[in-house]
This record gives sequence, C-alpha cells and structure tokens, in this order.
Amino acid sequence: MLTQLTASRQMVLLAADRLDRGHPQASLYCAMATCFATDQSFEICNEALQLHGGDGYLNDYPLERWVRDSRVHQILEGTNEIMRVIIARHLLEKGGMLEQLL
Repeated sequence: MLTQLTASRQMVLLAADRLDRGHPQASLYCAMATCFATDQSFEICNEALQLHGGDGYLNDYPLERWVRDSRVHQILEGTNEIMRVIIARHLLEKGGMLEQLL
C-alpha cells in the first residue's frame, strides 16, 4: 500500500511541476497522474476494507468514507476512461514513440 501511495504522490508532483513550467505535454502528465492516483487510491482503500472485514463498512471508522470518496474521485475531474483516451491520443499523435514524450 505504501508503495502505491508513494508512486501516486510522485506522479502528481511531477504533473504539477510540468504544468507549472508550461511543459508542452503537461496535459498528458496531468491525465496520467489523475488516472494512476485515483486508481491506486481506490485499490488501497479497497484492500484496507478487506483487511478490516465487516467492520470496515461501519460508520464508526473513517475507512468506509475513504472507500466512497476514492471511488467518486475516479468519476469526478473526468472519468478515468476519458483520461485514458487523452493518454492514448498523445501516444498516437507521436506515432507511438514513448521516448519522444519523455
């Protein structure tokens, strides 16, 4: 879980840096960070929910809210499917050459 969280944070920081510096591929980095971080967030929360069993669904613990919130973040700010379309479009525009994007 910690590895996923750290990788997500680093992707978000990289995307923010590219956006701040006006990088020509900033929208690509933002789409990748959004898609990756929200997917990982939901996966982490879902795994924690499974570790807690039935107690994870109780309102007594913050976990049930985290699961709901992480799921809705996959939908808000553009669905992850749309983020994947943006990423694919960038790849196709560059002829599938990943090296040119980085």
